[in-house]
Amino acid sequence: MGPLVKQLPISVGGAKKSDVRMQIAALCYRVVKKKVQVLVISSRGTGRWIVPKGWPMDGKTPADAALQEAWEEAGVIGKVVSAPLGLYSYQKVQDAAPDFPCIAVVYAVKVKSLAKEFPEAGERRIRWAGRKKAARLVDEPELSRILRDFDPRKIAPKTVD
Repeated sequence: MGPLVKQLPISVGGAKKSDVRMQIAALCYRVVKKKVQVLVISSRGTGRWIVPKGWPMDGKTPADAALQEAWEEAGVIGKVVSAPLGLYSYQKVQDAAPDFPCIAVVYAVKVKSLAKEFPEAGERRIRWAGRKKAARLVDEPELSRILRDFDPRKIAPKTVD
């Protein structure tokens, strides 16, 4: 495994520790003609570009929860890496409640295919982009860095479920 990517400091916007929530995120990727492409999806609320993410799931490992979120939000069929790539912070925007800070733990998912039918089909836009382009599309600086610096060759093969 190659050198680790330097993690940027996170920001919880002055919130108390008890106010911060954790989510699980999926960095979905494929390699086409030796070029790494990353999947980004639109959020349902604001339409901004994000990666699939959601809440931890009872009875599932965080990596398995990331794969489940990728399936539900983008129809991803693939394999997840059991070790996290990193984490990023963001403000969870809600319609009927105040926003609150979240930390998202990111897991790599190697995409085999995308299903036409999946739970949130038609609710989001799905886009493949190179790492640099994907990094520019997302708003969160730490996620941008994770996307830009992601290198699937540096994932230890034994960590793939």
